[in-house]
Order: sequence, then structure tokens, then C-alpha cells
Amino acid sequence: MSDPVVMYTDGACKGNPGPGGWGVVLRCRGHEKTLFGGEPETTNNRMELTAAIEGLKALKRPCQVDLYTDSVYVKDGVTRWMANWKKNGWKTAAKKPVANQDLWVELDRQVAAHTVQWHWVKGHAGDPGNELADQLANQGVDACGKSS
Repeated sequence: MSDPVVMYTDGACKGNPGPGGWGVVLRCRGHEKTLFGGEPETTNNRMELTAAIEGLKALKRPCQVDLYTDSVYVKDGVTRWMANWKKNGWKTAAKKPVANQDLWVELDRQVAAHTVQWHWVKGHAGDPGNELADQLANQGVDACGKSS
């Protein structure tokens, strides 16, 4: 395994659904890389998931990752619910299809390539990494809106 990577991810949406964006901050060995993107019609949960996916996809080799998200949906989905969803053919405990299944499947694939420790951080509470990820997610919303 390479040096540990600290990753902050965030999603944003103007309207839900509406134009959305995602942002990622990657830190390793004193270096920082930022990523962002957006979609013209999406939901906040999809952008939160996309941020985690895109952050993990950006890693060039298997890494030890401390991933910080302000999304309980993403953190609990990965750490509490996903194993049962997979076991039940991507159905919830109520036997309904898992929402955003396409992104959960991709996130599962990306997580499998790394050793990820999931951390929840309160959003908009002054955590510098989370605040930067939020700014990037909002840049994604803005860039998406201008291109449509």
C-alpha cells in the first residue's frame, strides 16, 4: 500500500432534483489535488455518491484512504446497508429496488480496489477539508449550469 490518502467529498444540488455538482479534495504526502464536476438534472444523493466514486477513481493504485463525507446516506450505505443490498440482489429490506443502484454498484467496485476508512463530518461546521469540497461541489453546479 502507498502512503495514506485523505479524501474529502461533497455533493450539492440547486433544487432536488435540479442542477448538481460534486467536489473532491485529495491529500497525500503534503500534496493536494481537487476535482469537481456536475450534471444538469440530478439529486443531492447522486452527487454525494458521485463525489466518492470520482475521488476513488482518481487514485492510480491501491491506497489506504481516510474518506470524509458529510453524507450520512453515503457513509451508512457503504458501512451498514450495502452488504445486505448485495446479498438481496440490490433490494432493500422492504424488497424494493435500491435507489441509485447504478452508483452504489460503481462505488462498491471502486471501494474494493482500496482500503477505505469512512468518516462522517458535520457539513458547514468549519472543517477546512469539508468546506473546500463544498466549494468545489458548488463550482460543479455552476459549471454545469453554464454549459447547458
